[in-house]
Amino acid sequence: MERPNPRLYEGYCDETPVHRLRERFGTTNVYGRNSRSILSPASGYIKAYDFTLNPYRGCQYGCSYCYAAAFSPNTRMRRDWGNWVIVKENAAELLRKELERWNKRHPERPPRIYMSTVTDPYQAIETREKLTQRLLEVMIEYCPVLVIQTRSPMVTRDIPLFQRLKKLRVNMSVPTGSETVRRDFEPQSPSLKARLHAIHKIAGAIDPDKGYVPKLSVTITPTLPTKPEDIDWFVERLRGIDRVVLQRFHDASARSLVAATREEAIALKEKYRWWYADEGTQYENFKAILKQRLPETEVLENQEGFGYD
Repeated sequence: MERPNPRLYEGYCDETPVHRLRERFGTTNVYGRNSRSILSPASGYIKAYDFTLNPYRGCQYGCSYCYAAAFSPNTRMRRDWGNWVIVKENAAELLRKELERWNKRHPERPPRIYMSTVTDPYQAIETREKLTQRLLEVMIEYCPVLVIQTRSPMVTRDIPLFQRLKKLRVNMSVPTGSETVRRDFEPQSPSLKARLHAIHKIAGAIDPDKGYVPKLSVTITPTLPTKPEDIDWFVERLRGIDRVVLQRFHDASARSLVAATREEAIALKEKYRWWYADEGTQYENFKAILKQRLPETEVLENQEGFGYD
C-alpha cells in the first residue's frame, strides 16, 4: 500500500492534502502535527551543541534573508515563507522523554541545546500556544546548557523561568541598527527598539539573589547595513550586553549550501549598493567601531559567537 505524501498541506497542493489546515491565526495558516522526535542532532555551524530544538516549523516573521525557508515541506510553502506555521503539538511530552533518555546514558553531562535554528520560538503564535514556555518548564527539571535565539520582545514573558535555568544564554537577533533597513529586509518582524528594550529588560529584571543569571547577546547576523546616521544610537543601546556577534551575509554563491540566501534578500542588496559594493570594507569598519566603542563587550564573529561560553 502506497504511503501518503507527507508534503501535502492544505492550501499548498493540488492533490488531496494529508495535513489539513487547523485554523487561521491572523494571516497565518496554522497546521498541527505530532512529531516523532523534538531534539535533532546538531551539526555544521552549531556542532558545539548536542541538539537543536525547534518548537515550530515555519516562522511568521518571514525574513527575506532567512535560510530556513529552504527546509519548507514543499515548493509552494517555500514561496509563501512567513505565512504558515506548523505547531509540534506533542513537543513538551517528547522533550521530557528524550531528556530522560539522555540523562540515563550521560548522567555526568547535561546536554547542550540550541533553541532554535529554523524557526523563532517566540513568534506570534506562541502567545496562544505557549509551547516554548512548556518546553522551558521541562528543561528546568533536567538542567541543560541552553541557548535561546529569537528576535521577539515576547521573550521577556519567561524571565521568571530564566532565573531557574542554571546555564542559559539569550541571543537577541538585531541584524541592523537602522529601522528603515529592518523594514526592507524583515517587514514582519518587531521593531529594533522593541528588541533592544527586551534584552535590556531581561538584564534589569534578573535578581541574582533569586536565581541564576543568564548570559545575554545581541546577534547582528547576518550583518545588514546600518546607516551612518544611526550608528551612534545603535552603539549606545548595545552597552551593557555581554556579547555582540557579527556575521557576513550568507554566501549566495555557495552551491553546496542548500540554505543559501534567498532571492528576495539578494534583490534588496541593489537598494543598498553603498554598503554591498564594498561589503568587506563596510563590515570591517563597522566591526572596528563596535570594538573601539564597546570595550567591555565581547565582540565575536561567525561560529565562535554562537557558543554558550
